[in-house]
Amino acid sequence: MKTRYITIEREYGSGGTQIARQLAQATGIPYYGQEILENVSKKIHMTIDEIRKYEEGVTNSLLYTFYMMAQAHSGSSDMLTKEGHVFVAEQSEIQKLAKQGKAIFVGRCASEALKDQKGVVKVFIRCSNDHEKEQRIIEEYGIDKSEVERTKKRIDKRRADYYYANTARRWNDYNNYDIMLDSASLGIDGCVEVLKSVLL
Repeated sequence: MKTRYITIEREYGSGGTQIARQLAQATGIPYYGQEILENVSKKIHMTIDEIRKYEEGVTNSLLYTFYMMAQAHSGSSDMLTKEGHVFVAEQSEIQKLAKQGKAIFVGRCASEALKDQKGVVKVFIRCSNDHEKEQRIIEEYGIDKSEVERTKKRIDKRRADYYYANTARRWNDYNNYDIMLDSASLGIDGCVEVLKSVLL
């Protein structure tokens, strides 16, 4: 199978965004992460902070998930909650960007948006070294050391709840992915090399 798209879900502090950025530089293939939020923000006239607030507002209730998926798939957009509208807008934006050619997508349940496309490789990136993860969170995101653990748990929970609410699958279930990478074992450069071999 010829790979056209790589979708990346990642633990907070694993270096997933950095890996995507370096992979894009090494291959000349664009990556989209924050850009998805920025485009959706303009489209639905909502600030990025408001979008993130709605993303945090989703529930991991199975009944909520089935309701949201049924409304989204039936095209009943008027019946969707604000969280549902955000998800549908993000999925639509990912599909639009994918039409432009090969791409790397970070977060936002991109694999769900591209589930009908051929050539999608689903990747999950973790970091098994807690100290390395902590240092990355402090240095790259400017989080105070005393707030690292709380911030990490909050953001990973948000990602897990959002993924589950919109796919009915567990975010960190390795069965949902084609490739699992540990940035502590392979290093950022090693992860980039693995994914580069998949794309080129």
